[in-house]
Amino acid sequence: MSEALEQNLKLITEKGQILALDGILHGIEKEGLRTDSRGAISQTGHPVSLGSALTHSHITTDYSEALLEFITPAFRESADALQFLQQLHCFTYQHLGEEELWGASMPCQIESDDAIQIARFGSSNVGRLKSIYRVGLEHRYGKMMQAIAGIHYNFSLPETLWPVLRELQQSQEDLQQFRSAGYFKLIRNFRRASWLLLYLFGASPALSSSFMRGREHDLEQWDENTLYRPYATSLRMSDLGYSNKAQSGLNICFNHLNSYIKTLTQAINTPYPAYEKLGVKTDQGYKQLNSNVLQIENEYYSDIRPKRVCLSGEKPVHALRERGVEYIEVRNTDINPLLPLGIDQQQADFMDAFLVTCLLSDPTDVNSPECELINRNNSLVVNRGREPGLTLTRGDQQITVPEWGHLILSDILKTATVLDQVAGDSRYSDAVSAQQAKLDNPELTPSAQILDSMKTSGLGYEAFILQQSRKHRDSILSMGLAIERQEYLEKLAISSFEEQKQIELSDQLDFDTYLANYLAQ
Repeated sequence: MSEALEQNLKLITEKGQILALDGILHGIEKEGLRTDSRGAISQTGHPVSLGSALTHSHITTDYSEALLEFITPAFRESADALQFLQQLHCFTYQHLGEEELWGASMPCQIESDDAIQIARFGSSNVGRLKSIYRVGLEHRYGKMMQAIAGIHYNFSLPETLWPVLRELQQSQEDLQQFRSAGYFKLIRNFRRASWLLLYLFGASPALSSSFMRGREHDLEQWDENTLYRPYATSLRMSDLGYSNKAQSGLNICFNHLNSYIKTLTQAINTPYPAYEKLGVKTDQGYKQLNSNVLQIENEYYSDIRPKRVCLSGEKPVHALRERGVEYIEVRNTDINPLLPLGIDQQQADFMDAFLVTCLLSDPTDVNSPECELINRNNSLVVNRGREPGLTLTRGDQQITVPEWGHLILSDILKTATVLDQVAGDSRYSDAVSAQQAKLDNPELTPSAQILDSMKTSGLGYEAFILQQSRKHRDSILSMGLAIERQEYLEKLAISSFEEQKQIELSDQLDFDTYLANYLAQ
């Protein structure tokens, strides 16, 4: 990545345009299972006192009634996003009673799929669409995979940066096209180097044996209730986690906006025999939204997505086509059970430097052979990332994880130094230095520390994460909840139900017609 990166950083600094990097926006989405006091998945519905899961802008549900999702606004400072996330946790804890919020990505004890209640969003057409989509996921992949939780890091560059870069790079594209092309260059380089994030921040080396019940696997036994891989970094991101036979043959192209839209739209409109056999609507109701490879865009799982805020009723792919990319969503971040929020300031600072480096680096497309190498490298790292002597493939050469990692970090440090100048401190370069230590000593990685903590405590996965979850609850509650934030969230909970009621009363179409219109966009 070095040559293009150095050229772009030199242009930005020599032309006095460093401040164009001021104003990066950050948002965080975090999922988390509610459990009972024993650490089993909650059998209660989404707490009414938290508001409507359909319309609440900050607290909702993901796949199941038990899987909470917190959504922060976009902030100029990642510290403000983290603080808002802490406040959402604190408010939620007030309404959980004796329940806990599971502090890890891989699920708690789940006796069977029947214990996972699909999320409910009311009687409106849009609410029914959300629920039926989840019913489709159940029939296609089973409920257990949907119990996995993660953190999504939303990132957008300052609007003032794009005209500066366009002028410096002497591009003739209009600003919207140039911005989208820039975000897709970021995505391409993210995919090339994302294995490093999995090594540095992967935090799911072990899981509950209940997750694998009835499935073949080659995991090692930690104890009666725990399975693990000794050198794994992120089993969440392995084939044990998000796996999908129907999607395995997809070739979604992340090189350019047009190719991304074309290949994703094709998948949304291509019938899949097994899903056709399942059927869409029966006497018992809908089994899925349609019988295509993907019901909707969100069903395609990727570790990064180009995003654009949608208008009411608008499909994501339509929003991207009409108005271009607005921000990117990084989706490969595990919840770190060693941290109260699952992510901290240092990780956010490193992520910023990493993503800006991706933007300013290698402009070349990712071809099919390189795409296969990317997938192979990621698979090696999530399953064996800390294994002594492990090599990855870089171009046509084998290279060790530490050696390649240090090369990437040396590039990121160049970006971090510039970001330090913008921020007026050294936090970005400090964050990079902290990651260098993890490459020199794998025992400093979260995945290694989790296994070491389990060994030291004598606890298996379920007991260890439950212990950590209780510890984090106490820690977050001790930070307190600002009075104005308390009042804001209480009012929002009430108004969200009023908004849901208005949506339900305003529906004019029957659901069949509504669904047909939505899918036809």
